[in-house]
Amino acid sequence: MEAFIETEKLTKCYGPVKAVQDLNMQVRKGEIFGFLGPNGAGKTTTIRIMTTLTKPSSGCVRINGFDVVKEADKVKKVIGVVQQHLSLDRDLTVRENLEFRARIHHLSAAERKKRISELLEYVELADCADRMIHTLSGGMQKRAAIACSLLHQPQVLFLDEPTVGLDAQGRRRLWDLVRRLNMDGTTIFLTTHYIEEAEALCHRVGIIHHGRLIALDTPLALREKLGLVAVEANLNNKETHYKYFPDRASATRYVQSLPATAGTVIIRDSNLEDVFVELTGEKVGGA
Repeated sequence: MEAFIETEKLTKCYGPVKAVQDLNMQVRKGEIFGFLGPNGAGKTTTIRIMTTLTKPSSGCVRINGFDVVKEADKVKKVIGVVQQHLSLDRDLTVRENLEFRARIHHLSAAERKKRISELLEYVELADCADRMIHTLSGGMQKRAAIACSLLHQPQVLFLDEPTVGLDAQGRRRLWDLVRRLNMDGTTIFLTTHYIEEAEALCHRVGIIHHGRLIALDTPLALREKLGLVAVEANLNNKETHYKYFPDRASATRYVQSLPATAGTVIIRDSNLEDVFVELTGEKVGGA
């Protein structure tokens, strides 16, 4: 599949701190790509470089063949960005926010009217178009921000921690919108530290730790490398030990070999958090 985003030895330093180190990665056109890691791992710095907001210290990023530093204007035409902290004007309505941003993209009056109407329907906010942003729920505000980012019909949408602070219903509704966007041809680059989000949405995930890419594959392939079945054994009521097996039969044989004095034992499917912890020794949501 064709690569749409490519990084080559991408590095970003803030003084002596290397926020991103020698990042080599490809995102394929038409996929939902998840960038997974704890807070402070380098996810947001990477996305800021990719979206022309920050210049790299060294290395390069190309989006649709355009260098994000040397050809920033061309890059901006093919990307949409929804940052973690929303940039909507809270004192304007949803429609007014869309109108303002449509003018920034130099859409004609006829184009603005048509595109805004289409997007309000698309993100299911037509009934709320004339409500002030600050009166909307967090999930509705996020959908309004996505609508704003889609006005110029970008080929790739960057979502930085899109569901932080949302309740379960708002999160799932946003997931449905992301899936629909992808099915309609938009490449999605998603940063998150929510395991269930990456597993629910992403075709492939890259795991970043201390600024370095430490794994990249499909969620299933990453789990297969570790073991599809996990056993949690709390021996002697002390620390819980984790072991991983290719199948439940192997896991069951291991459990049967444990002493009768063993404490609580759980057999379950492994997940991406298991992969991350085994690779880094840290929990995904940790700082």
